[in-house]
Amino acid sequence: MSIARLFAEKSVVFSFEIFPPKRDSSIDTIWSTLEQLEGLGPDFISVTYGAGGDGGKSHTARIAGAIRSRYGITPLAHLTCVNSTREQVLQSLAQLREEGVEDILALRGDRLPGVEPRTDFTYASDLISFIRQQGGFSLSGACYPEGHTEAPDTVTDIRNLRKKVDAGAEHLVSQLFFDNSAFYAFVERARIAGITVPIEAGIMPVVNARQILRMVSLCGASLPPKFTRMISRYEDKPAALRDAGIAYAIDQIVDLIAQGVQGIHLYTMNDPDVARRISQAVENLRKG
Repeated sequence: MSIARLFAEKSVVFSFEIFPPKRDSSIDTIWSTLEQLEGLGPDFISVTYGAGGDGGKSHTARIAGAIRSRYGITPLAHLTCVNSTREQVLQSLAQLREEGVEDILALRGDRLPGVEPRTDFTYASDLISFIRQQGGFSLSGACYPEGHTEAPDTVTDIRNLRKKVDAGAEHLVSQLFFDNSAFYAFVERARIAGITVPIEAGIMPVVNARQILRMVSLCGASLPPKFTRMISRYEDKPAALRDAGIAYAIDQIVDLIAQGVQGIHLYTMNDPDVARRISQAVENLRKG
């Protein structure tokens, strides 16, 4: 079932993100992760295109294909363009077709230090338009509740988001955030701008202090006082911080579902235990 149809048929879509291992020798670990995630009943699972735009991208199509064929779950394959030519994108699309993958999350991707970006695609909207012209795929895009880190202001950010939707994105997945009020304000701005496609809230359970520093440096998410107090109190107590981070994510999800969010996209960090604890905690809410 396509992701667009999922949103038409379910009150709340619940999905996971996983990432391919960076080394070929570790590829078998992802099958163990998927076997455990399968039992949690996600509506779809997205597969990233390598950490920082590099790394395990060669495995994305293979893993996405297995999610469909081996586990019977709809896959959403990430595809970035900042370091790709049109010919390379066409090769990636051919691989996805061969694996039976029909849903793509089209992204610009991260610029890599010391690497000059390609010029075939400047923005994610360019990639979305190009894939749409090829036919045969349903397209999703990324959105940023607190604005993209490179956008000068939220008005410009929303205008750029509208370009993605106009180019063919049928569904949006948000970057992580820790303040639900920022997400609600963002959705309101998007709707005022005429963006009517489903917007899924991206939730990142923070289970160690190093993780939060890296994530915030990449996406610029603000840290509300409730969150910083939690980190400060438990940063030297790994087990307690893990429990607190999971509880915080559950609290976010409960509030989001109560406020009518269309979907929850859980960034699992390939940790089935975290995904299981959160999924079980909100299972009845998802069905309501």
